[in-house]
Amino acid sequence: MPADWVPANFIDEPIEAEFDRPPMLSRKPGAPNGFVWRGERFRVEQTLASWFDYARKGRSAKNMQPAHARVAAQRGSWGVGRFYFRVRAGGRVFDLYYDRAPEGAGDRQGHWFLYREMKPA
Repeated sequence: MPADWVPANFIDEPIEAEFDRPPMLSRKPGAPNGFVWRGERFRVEQTLASWFDYARKGRSAKNMQPAHARVAAQRGSWGVGRFYFRVRAGGRVFDLYYDRAPEGAGDRQGHWFLYREMKPA
């Protein structure tokens, strides 16, 4: 299997993540064991890579003192950050992410997205 991947299709649609066991830390989950996208269930066969991005975006990028922003960029802060997972599912390779940003005051949880489908470079 090639180690290098390039985007094949940009998707960025919500998915329903499935876990065999609930994550120990709901705001810092690992890769799901499966997901449902457009009504189709995919079982994750392998996690190929994972990474995170704690960068603050939009208005929240400017609402911290520089010293606090540096720490938050390394550790994250409430409601900020994404956890990315490159997975093989259904014989295809996808990048998924968990976005910790709530959608509103009544929504304290983040949300899962299918970011893109990948292909060998």
